[in-house]
Amino acid sequence: MSNELASLIRADLAALNNDARALGASIAPAASFGAQQPSGFSFAQSMQDAFSKINTDDRAAAQKMSDVDSGKSDDLVGAMLASQEASLSFSMLMQVRNKVMGAVDELIKLPL
Repeated sequence: MSNELASLIRADLAALNNDARALGASIAPAASFGAQQPSGFSFAQSMQDAFSKINTDDRAAAQKMSDVDSGKSDDLVGAMLASQEASLSFSMLMQVRNKVMGAVDELIKLPL
């Protein structure tokens, strides 16, 4: 199940990157009027880092749950907390994704 979600998020991220590249030509002149972003900032890289951390947390939670299920560990509370943390992190990522997709839709609707 997490692999399916991961592939969906990767597909959405690829779509966002493609849309950002398509809008890049018209956004670049407008960016010169405002404050410049720090040279090391990349939204795509930030999203990839967040996705990687959430994926790692999900795998760790799944491992803890399987250890409890198989009897290797008796830390049920720790496994449940890790599972809830992974779930909340994923929910937060989905909310950020939804807001970004909404913003991209609004940008596409703007008249040129």
